[in-house]
Amino acid sequence: MTDDQSHTEIPAEAPFDLFAQWFADAQKHELNDPNAVALATATPDAFPSVRMVLMKDYSPEGFVFYTNTHSRKGGELLANPRAALLFHWKSLRRQVRIEGLATPVADAVADEYFASRPRDSQVGAHASLQSEPLDSRLTFLGRIAKEGARYLGRSVPRPPHWTGFCLEPQAIEFWMDRPFRLHERRRFTRLPDGGWTSTLLYP
Repeated sequence: MTDDQSHTEIPAEAPFDLFAQWFADAQKHELNDPNAVALATATPDAFPSVRMVLMKDYSPEGFVFYTNTHSRKGGELLANPRAALLFHWKSLRRQVRIEGLATPVADAVADEYFASRPRDSQVGAHASLQSEPLDSRLTFLGRIAKEGARYLGRSVPRPPHWTGFCLEPQAIEFWMDRPFRLHERRRFTRLPDGGWTSTLLYP
């Protein structure tokens, strides 16, 4: 580690500006799905689960992803909106951890995004009983064929149980790999007035 590297710190600037810079870097260097993010949810009695989703939008209001509300994650978010996200950009050796509350997006927002999806994905949203037991792949393919025929020649509407969630962060932590596991971490915490405070953390 050079002297310059050892003294460079993750800047204590606005966290969304910093995220925008890191995400732009990931879009240039991460080969597959730089917007892939691990989503952790929990039941009201604190049983956790985690899975990968795709972030579809972000702004100072939060980070947006879409799902079937009949799925395990959808049901858990409706029952307990506390959730966390983790971006891991291996090519950059960086991570971003986000903690906050997830709330459904407006119907108009969900409609607009659903309309932008490939038609096969739209049909699949109707065909999939997400997270329910499935006896065979053929059963699922049959449901897809049936739904495809149902909407043949016309647009596919958004199912009422398919929507987006926006996770409004209460804390954002930026992690940067350093040699010898002397990593760098900066945690931003939202203040009651909506501003942010931050501190470095020991690795």
